[in-house]
Amino acid sequence: MSDARPDIAPGVPSQGLPAEAALPALREALREAGETGARAVLQAPPGAGKTTLVPLALAAEPWAAAGRIVVLEPRRVAARAAAERMAELLGESPGGAVGYRIRGESRPGARIEVVTEGVLTRMLQADPELPGVAAVIFDEIHERALTADLGLALTLEAQAALRPDLRILAMSATLETGRLSELMQAPVIASEGRAFPVETRWLEKPWRAPAGRRGPRVEDAMADLIAEAMAQEPGSALAFLPGVGEIERTAARLSGRLPGDVDVRKIHGSMPLAAQRAALAPSARGRRKLVLATAIAETSLTVEGVRVVVDAGLARRARFDPASGMSRLVTTPVTRAEAEQRRGRAGRLEPGVCYRLWTRGDEGALPAHPPPEILEADLAALALELAVWGAAPEDLPFLDPPPAPAMAEARALLQGLEALDDAGLPTAHGRRMAALPAHPRLAHMVLTADDLALAAELAAALEERDPLPVSAPADLALRIEALRDPGRLSRERGIEADRGRVQSLREAAERLARAAARSLGVAAPRTGRGAPPDAAAVARLAARAYPDRVAIKRPERKPGEAPRYLMAGGKGAVLPPDAGLGAPGFLAVADTDGDLREAKIRRAAPLVLSDLEALFPARIREVELCEWSPRDRAVLARRRRMLGALVLADRPWREAPPEARAAAMAEGVRDLGLDALPWSDAARRFQSRVAFARAHGADLPDSSDAALMETLDDWLTPLLGAMRRAEDLGGLDLVSALEARLDWPARQALDAAAPAAWTAPTGTRCPIDYGREPPAVAVRVQEVFGLDVHPCIGTAAGRAPLLMDLLSPARRPAATTRDLPGFWRGAWADVRRDLRGRYLRHPWPEKPWEADATSRVKPRGT
Repeated sequence: MSDARPDIAPGVPSQGLPAEAALPALREALREAGETGARAVLQAPPGAGKTTLVPLALAAEPWAAAGRIVVLEPRRVAARAAAERMAELLGESPGGAVGYRIRGESRPGARIEVVTEGVLTRMLQADPELPGVAAVIFDEIHERALTADLGLALTLEAQAALRPDLRILAMSATLETGRLSELMQAPVIASEGRAFPVETRWLEKPWRAPAGRRGPRVEDAMADLIAEAMAQEPGSALAFLPGVGEIERTAARLSGRLPGDVDVRKIHGSMPLAAQRAALAPSARGRRKLVLATAIAETSLTVEGVRVVVDAGLARRARFDPASGMSRLVTTPVTRAEAEQRRGRAGRLEPGVCYRLWTRGDEGALPAHPPPEILEADLAALALELAVWGAAPEDLPFLDPPPAPAMAEARALLQGLEALDDAGLPTAHGRRMAALPAHPRLAHMVLTADDLALAAELAAALEERDPLPVSAPADLALRIEALRDPGRLSRERGIEADRGRVQSLREAAERLARAAARSLGVAAPRTGRGAPPDAAAVARLAARAYPDRVAIKRPERKPGEAPRYLMAGGKGAVLPPDAGLGAPGFLAVADTDGDLREAKIRRAAPLVLSDLEALFPARIREVELCEWSPRDRAVLARRRRMLGALVLADRPWREAPPEARAAAMAEGVRDLGLDALPWSDAARRFQSRVAFARAHGADLPDSSDAALMETLDDWLTPLLGAMRRAEDLGGLDLVSALEARLDWPARQALDAAAPAAWTAPTGTRCPIDYGREPPAVAVRVQEVFGLDVHPCIGTAAGRAPLLMDLLSPARRPAATTRDLPGFWRGAWADVRRDLRGRYLRHPWPEKPWEADATSRVKPRGT
């Protein structure tokens, strides 16, 4: 086929789309396969036609004659729509030359097959050589879906090692293709988009209320903006909202507010196929449509007739917290790249208008690009796929390697689910889990279940959108009742299930049951029918899937509060009062809102202790704990049966060894602080002596409070074995404990540099207070009569004079001096006059340096 030919491919006439101009260069880039195979990156904005035109053009190339082209789409709706459009261009229906394989639906194609939802990964794991495949095309690679990143990494490695004739093409709607080109070592071929102009209209002022104040919800603001847009502009409109709930509430608020020629349609991934097709189809003559959509409509999908876009500027993303093992959906502002893609939907067919629910000034604060899913998602499935593939993340060509903490958490979970052995290698059970179209948690639950049908139904209920209204009770068993007989659930319980979602659940349960039966070599059970399930059996299955979310009820903090739970993984959760489960002692928690502080339980089932003991005999461990309780200010010695962070049984451990109690008591001292010890004046003087001696050159261990706390186990713990409570610390001889820290040479050095006492001429030993500067002694003034040299102590740095507190006979302060001879000859005369008037029976010589020191009174009559 000549590159100059106007046809895209034989039998497919030109569509006049911009991507056609890039086809010659693309054919040339993929024509010759080198040693590692032919690769290319195609950059073409939304609306260029790359999704449908490129696969058809490449399928006509000579190298594609020996195999089919596999196209990876990140969304099921887009995969089906792309296959149907390509088949339509060939004058066929899906299942002939063009087909698709998505979760729950398969129309195999002989030449082109559009796949998603991990189908490509399954193909590669089954046979890395990809027999019968001539090329793999990664569409919308800029969305950085986790499955796409993994698929690209595995395909590049398979091409380099096994299939140099395999062609790989990555197609992106953004201009950020440099890193991708470098990773793939491939040329970038650019295609210009359609040139229809799109006028952008921003809000004049923000619709959100200031922080801390209540304001309108996004559905209120969007309903106002949509009504304005549909009144001002002709043609159909596409409105972007973050989630299904916002779509439903916006539709309700628009009731009666739209022109009479407008039909409201909705599109999101959990809708039935017929409803999705209705949203994509052209409007009837004389009618317009308003399509309320999630981000699913940003790229790939063409919504016929749209020339107006109304963008809420919000996106919903899953964020995984490795510490809690839980994902949560968060609503964040869109990125500039996403906003531009949404805006482009208005200019595919003619000039259009884009209304943005934010101000022009807000635009600069938007991030440039959405975060890659691999950096924020639950990586359990990725870790299992890599283990089965036999490679570590660093061995594969990832655009962004998965974060190490999340990978470590994922591997720990997989080992707990018996998918990996202690060396991190996949077990036979793990390989069977990887082959099932379900999260590893649910695959483990299904493959180990006694009731395969019930397990498949529960897995479907947990993976698919909840068929029950938001106000429905949290009981998991109700979801199985809805799946089996929604009419009975309505009649007997007054709960109305969404029949479309119920049908999706039934189909998903049947698929999973068949796949699991094949893996186990058993007959596929019948699903979707029968009596209401045994609630206890549902709880046991949920506990198998979420062993880290088995939860125990915590004691009430105050009467009437909502039941609070502790999960085995260590995180807290609260059961809303309207959950309809009461307050059971144990719960198998399957779904929460992901709050990192205290999660709100959304779906769970009540458990009993005997179930846990039967389910997790290897996980339950006997623990002997001797620990300090800050609340009781005492050491608690307990024997506990533990499941993760859960205490299943708790009894006293009376035989706890003294060393364990001593260590716990030391923790109590750390908790209470050193002031909890019985500090006497003598203990503090000893501490000051050591500090003074160290400051003057003595080689002694640090005895400051900080050092004592740091070395607590060395000097204090051995003394605590018989103690149980904070009050027992009062019996410690702290001086002896501190002195014991010094060996004999250290004590000699201390005595030399900082003696404990100074001996007065009368022989009285007066303690030296080293907490003052300079060190001080207190002595009755009569006891230093006859002393005409000021007292000093010897240090390594020389002799240091003492500060002398001279006391009256009643041991009241009389004078303080640093120069005793000078005091005798100066201030003593005034002090003597005062003392003579108060203490008549004591000698008060005029020249005390010549008198005899005494501690006695004068004899009577003298």
